[in-house]
Amino acid sequence: MKIEKICIVGGGTAGWMSAAGLSNKFSDLGISIELVESDKIGTVGVGEATLPHIRYFNNSLGINEKDFMLATRATFKLGIEFCDWGKIGDQYVHPFGDYGIPIDNIEYHHFWLRLLQKGHKSRLCDHSFPVLAAESGKFQHPQGDNNEIGSNFGYAYQFDSGLYAKFLRKYSEARNVIRTEGRVTEVLQNHENGNITSILLEDGSTIEADIFIDCSGFRGLLIEQTLKTGYEDWSNWLPCNKAVAVQCEQEGPSLPYTRATARTAGWQWRIPLQHRTGNGYVYWDKYISDDEATHQLLSTLEGRAITEPKQLFFKTGKRKKLWQKNVIAIGLSGGFMEPLESTSIHLIQEGITSLIELFPDKSFPESDIEEYNRRMNLNFDRVRDFLLLHYVATQRDDSDMWNYFRNMTLPSSLKDKITAWNNRGYLTKYEHGVFHPPSWLAVMAGQNLMPKSYDIRANRIDYNIIKSKLDSIRNDNRIAVKNTPEHASYLQEYGASIVK
Repeated sequence: MKIEKICIVGGGTAGWMSAAGLSNKFSDLGISIELVESDKIGTVGVGEATLPHIRYFNNSLGINEKDFMLATRATFKLGIEFCDWGKIGDQYVHPFGDYGIPIDNIEYHHFWLRLLQKGHKSRLCDHSFPVLAAESGKFQHPQGDNNEIGSNFGYAYQFDSGLYAKFLRKYSEARNVIRTEGRVTEVLQNHENGNITSILLEDGSTIEADIFIDCSGFRGLLIEQTLKTGYEDWSNWLPCNKAVAVQCEQEGPSLPYTRATARTAGWQWRIPLQHRTGNGYVYWDKYISDDEATHQLLSTLEGRAITEPKQLFFKTGKRKKLWQKNVIAIGLSGGFMEPLESTSIHLIQEGITSLIELFPDKSFPESDIEEYNRRMNLNFDRVRDFLLLHYVATQRDDSDMWNYFRNMTLPSSLKDKITAWNNRGYLTKYEHGVFHPPSWLAVMAGQNLMPKSYDIRANRIDYNIIKSKLDSIRNDNRIAVKNTPEHASYLQEYGASIVK
């Protein structure tokens, strides 16, 4: 009953991440892996910003960070800067790290809220080393001493996703993954149980396998077109349905953060790599035309455009089951969350990791399939809620789109989190889900959603002692950032020389 053959349908980031992750774990167990892709079928290829979890994926593969960064022309990423989301003119950074440190086992932000209500004004961002480092264009690796301010943060990467796929292809093929060029013309199923038995390519060849990984993109060749799994449409909550992307020349040094700027009908991204900058406008076509969105994007580029604008169409949501019969949908074939918090590659990684942990035999135990779908459903649901928070925690009323969000009926899961925060600054914790309390704090406070009160235990410590502690941490952050190298120079010294 042992699985003998895995077939991955589709390449790109999802396909080659799957091939790399599975070959790393199973190639020495006698399981063969074949990836089928066609150069005639393009990939989306704009997922250039990531979350810190990608480091653990690369590490699990034994990938050297310098080699990876050179191959993908990557820069470091300390967080995401959000402009004009709460009100026009607002700015904050969602960092990959906490704010301050707990005091007397009470979360730090409750003391910040206490001082704020007493009239002591300070930006929450000033209490975060990665925020101040990002704003100053500085970076260095965490120093290893958890007692040091310059160590208690995470970081991710900004890279060329097309180059990452090529990098992982080389890695996978070195571990006996077979790449087959071809377009799938027919999918064959077992008449008794509905499992997919093989795929037929346009050259007439047939590929049989025990498990099929669907990385075919939005069309979901196996999971949807063949198995008719169904799709949960979330466009009532996240209605932006189009994007236009373009690359431009880089002006100035590479910066260690991604930027997301809110517009009247959506938002615009800026992702600085070593050799260029990625840009895009995610929008709701009910309130802006494709031509106007393209014009707005091109008119706000920081450098000369070096590619033609690329149009993307999508419907936010996910498959009703990401694992159906002997097919697992990974990447866009499983669902799509707009790239506001750089979650696309993370959801690919979650799918691969969960599959490895629940890897079946040929009997495909229903309990394993149900557990996989449960985990992935939670991941998608919690990403959806976090993305939606950015849109509804707003005071903007300058366009029909923002008024739509200000009057929206929220999912109960998000409504409960906002209510708990509004009442006394409580941040809900949970086991599964990529965004932890500091992330929710960053967006809520950054977009002016402030609670009525705070944890009453914060009143047990004398006000002047608390003020002195918080002032000291802010000052320590400033000193630490002052002594941190410029991001661009650190990149060069680290070995990832800038490509001109």
